[in-house]
Amino acid sequence: MADVLRGAVFVHGAGGGGWEWAIWARVFAAAGIEVAAPDLRPAAAGLVGTTLADYSAQVSTWVEAVPAPRVLVGASLGGLLAAMNSDQADALVLVNPIPPGGLPPAPARPQVVPWGRTACLAGTRRALPGADDAAALFAFRRWRDESGRVLDQARAGVGMAVPAVPVLLLVSEADRDVPAQASLALAQAWGATAWTVPGGHVDPLLGRDAPRLAQQTLAWLTSPGRGPGNADVSNTA
Repeated sequence: MADVLRGAVFVHGAGGGGWEWAIWARVFAAAGIEVAAPDLRPAAAGLVGTTLADYSAQVSTWVEAVPAPRVLVGASLGGLLAAMNSDQADALVLVNPIPPGGLPPAPARPQVVPWGRTACLAGTRRALPGADDAAALFAFRRWRDESGRVLDQARAGVGMAVPAVPVLLLVSEADRDVPAQASLALAQAWGATAWTVPGGHVDPLLGRDAPRLAQQTLAWLTSPGRGPGNADVSNTA
């Protein structure tokens, strides 16, 4: 980015919260960047009536509240939401994002996906193979229920233009939710930079390597010459 980065908005994934970004937020804040990592909220009608557009509108409001130049950072569903609001950002960082083209068809979700009530530590560990016991327990205690409609809409895909800002994708090799090849294909289609990293779906946020990845991402954002034409796909992260 040509200018000094001043703001960063972190968008969490489905069934999570802003707490997922605690490590990254500390790294960015220590660099003097104003950070925001709010929780996505259900619509007035509750999770049953919440749509992807409702969540996207919340993200738009968050972005406007931090100073520019600013980066939108999103993981999983949050990565899709960040991409949907790329016109308000000066750069995007997407961690294992649900691709705008959607994911393979699957049975419709229930109106409310009861992740908060049915979460298990074993399942959390599968999503975080690179995390220590404390991080897995931290996440396990915080999962929340999610809107089935939002998840179905995200899986079906969203039409959008290629972002006109620099884009970095972090791609977990052992991701069981968003296949690594889907993220790498998105990077190629968008002319984005992609780093292939070890671990599972949520490891870049909460795993042992999270502080290092946050620092490397910040270095990428603040290096000169980053632009939408950058098509480097690297395994060096």
